[in-house]
Amino acid sequence: MAHAHAHNHHDHGHGHHGHGHGHGHGGHSHAPADFGRAFLIGIILNTGFVLLEAAAGLIYGSMALIADAGHNLSDVLALALAWIASIAAKQPASGRFTYGYKSSTILAALANALLLAVAIGAILFETLHRMANPAEPQGLAMAAVAGVGIAINGFTAWLFMKGQGDLNIRGAYLHMAADALVSLGVVVAGLAIVFTGWAWVDPAVSLVILAVIAWGTWGLARDSVAMGLLAAPAGIELGAVRQHLAGFEGVTAVHDLHVWPMSTTEVALTAHLVMPARPASDSFLREVAASLEERFGVHHATLQIETGEDPCAHPCGADC
Repeated sequence: MAHAHAHNHHDHGHGHHGHGHGHGHGGHSHAPADFGRAFLIGIILNTGFVLLEAAAGLIYGSMALIADAGHNLSDVLALALAWIASIAAKQPASGRFTYGYKSSTILAALANALLLAVAIGAILFETLHRMANPAEPQGLAMAAVAGVGIAINGFTAWLFMKGQGDLNIRGAYLHMAADALVSLGVVVAGLAIVFTGWAWVDPAVSLVILAVIAWGTWGLARDSVAMGLLAAPAGIELGAVRQHLAGFEGVTAVHDLHVWPMSTTEVALTAHLVMPARPASDSFLREVAASLEERFGVHHATLQIETGEDPCAHPCGADC
């Protein structure tokens, strides 16, 4: 059976709303905030610290410092990956990539979660190794070098503090915050060894830190996988969206409603609105799209209007 769909696509005429974006159909942009300077500073500082920490570990015979240097190296790679993704997300659509490369930020967030998991595994392996083969490292050297790490990683994490709404930036923040915690643990362990001689403090503190990092990593992995599967953002209740659309005058039914993340900062929506009396102009579509952005943070809404004259024309099943 052939079906004829009469539809109008709105032309994005939003003003300023809760997400601070104004755009028209042809030139709208919802690029994430620019953290390029933060990425550059973070990469330079952390690369320098990796070299310092690895050298100190070799000089003072501290496997803890060498292992942490390897962990910090993975974080430098994570920062570079997140930076590349944030740049790609701003590139215009072209060829087959009709949405541009916005979803690269989702891939970067997932990759960062995997890197954190690898880092956790490496630290856990080293911790268990030290518990099985206890050795008293030079506590003062550990504390001094790790103190520098707290300053560098804490400052870098602060640079990304304001980007928690972007999962890609949150991944970078978690890496740096985790590093600062690891460095703090090394300082505590080093000082404890100096004053008590208890070498077991070092692996014990490492286990506590690992638990903290694992908790944050699980949240990042869960959210990035959900985004990768195009799940509706956690803050958007589909039932509320459907009810909101059905509440507009003249709308008798809503079906084929889909909401998904285009990137770690942008949300898209498509829906069919059944309206027996078709709206007189596109101003209705602009009004609906503006309300979706203001209430739900939907940046790209595509709405199809149907008169509902032929109930068999749109076999949407249970979604009707």
